[in-house]
Amino acid sequence: MSTRRTVISSFAATALVAGLGLTALSAPAQAQNGNAECGNLSNPATSGWTSYAELGQRLDQIESTSHGRVDVDVFGQSRSGRDLYAARVGTGDRVLLVTSEIHGNEKVGTEALLGLLKTLGSSGSAEAQAIREGVTLVAVPTFNPDGGELNQRQNTFTWDEVQETYPALEGAASPYYYSDRAGGFDINRDFSADLDAEPSPATLPTDETEPGMYLTNESRALRDLYKDLRGEFGQVDGFVDLHHMGSCNQENETGQYVTVSLDYPPLGSEVDGNPRYADWPLLDQDGSRRLALAGANAMQEHAGKGNAETSPFFGGVVRYVHPLVADGYTWDRDYAGQARSAFALNGTKSVLFEVRGQSDDWGQKQKGMLTSVVLAGVTGIAEGLADESVEELDGDDFFELPKYW
Repeated sequence: MSTRRTVISSFAATALVAGLGLTALSAPAQAQNGNAECGNLSNPATSGWTSYAELGQRLDQIESTSHGRVDVDVFGQSRSGRDLYAARVGTGDRVLLVTSEIHGNEKVGTEALLGLLKTLGSSGSAEAQAIREGVTLVAVPTFNPDGGELNQRQNTFTWDEVQETYPALEGAASPYYYSDRAGGFDINRDFSADLDAEPSPATLPTDETEPGMYLTNESRALRDLYKDLRGEFGQVDGFVDLHHMGSCNQENETGQYVTVSLDYPPLGSEVDGNPRYADWPLLDQDGSRRLALAGANAMQEHAGKGNAETSPFFGGVVRYVHPLVADGYTWDRDYAGQARSAFALNGTKSVLFEVRGQSDDWGQKQKGMLTSVVLAGVTGIAEGLADESVEELDGDDFFELPKYW
């Protein structure tokens, strides 16, 4: 499946992880579960993650020690007035945009991105230099700081506040992705492929197949950042969205616990002749699958460095299955309101990482292991874009990854 250049990419990812002092996952890809605990129920913790206050301090430190390689900018504010940070490193023509913590209780990606920025900013290794020369990496380590401070999925923006902000919506029902309980939105349903869309009663979505409305400060800020990058470079080549999933999900055939599940945009791409996206010719599902494979190869290589007998925590890299067909019902997971869908319809190859467990499921050892595997995967994608080895992959090989649902 992998060409020689792709294998080199995965070794480079492992080298960068080692440079950070993070421990490689100590089981080969698709290793048996052994005595791995399904969830860290004996020692759950919400501490140990980078807080909003610490985020600014860490980014300042990374920027100041990078000798001008890393540039940290504020590209917007959350609803509660917290700065949204974007850190940029590299001078390459190919642009890779990576976001983490769009859901406030999904924080492994934040730690991985901070580690990657530190290495790319300070390392003189050939691997780091190749990425800096081939790619411009733009990282948003914490996209939902309000939800992050509350350890909740949604941001904080009540429907009453929405109607005050957008008077045209006064008296309208809230869209499906608003939570009364949380008093906020699932931001990752608030995007539209129409990058100039504005909220109106006529566009209120009732389910996930309909685009979002750009109601939230956060989605509007990321849209503007994306548009600015397109204006500067002509296109955004790759978008990686870092998430979490359940801690006890299992691969379909073997029952192994899943460490990372990968997905390309769930836009009905496997349904022949889907008419919904005929007006979006830039959609490149095969390119997104190649990008996902670059990440999968790097994570597999990283995981295979250890000893399966000493740590069976790693259960492997798998793929989401879509469409899901069961009992005569087909579910395409056609989520038009997700950021990765909106950007994919505008020509950006996009990949979803779903990492095992929520933020409060794991202790320090598991946090470090999960951070290292995500770091390896994102590094592998950056490497594949930098040296263009991702173009040598066969997107259909994505379907050879084990299934998870």
